[in-house]
Amino acid sequence: MRLKLFLNIGEKHLYLPSSKVFSAHNALSIVCDINTNIASEKSEKDWACIKVLGPLDFALTGILARISNVLAEAEISIFALSTYDTDYVLVKSNTLLASKKALKKAGYIFEN
Repeated sequence: MRLKLFLNIGEKHLYLPSSKVFSAHNALSIVCDINTNIASEKSEKDWACIKVLGPLDFALTGILARISNVLAEAEISIFALSTYDTDYVLVKSNTLLASKKALKKAGYIFEN
């Protein structure tokens, strides 16, 4: 979701286990559980999350690039997030099965 730059969203939203906050010079974006209630200028729903098993060593390169290339070839758009330990790839919920199929075909393994 996109919020007004100086909107007071409340500290409780910054520390939710499933929330990620990103800021730039002119925007504040939050990725959070669909049940989190924050008034926003714009939000998108119906995303599914694919988590890369971590923690990942910083010496590893190209992990997210390979995943995004596989999904791009399958014409699936993504929203990628990285943390200190691992990467997350968000895809629209209606493309989750196709995403998993494309990634499995490329040799990726899913735990669930």
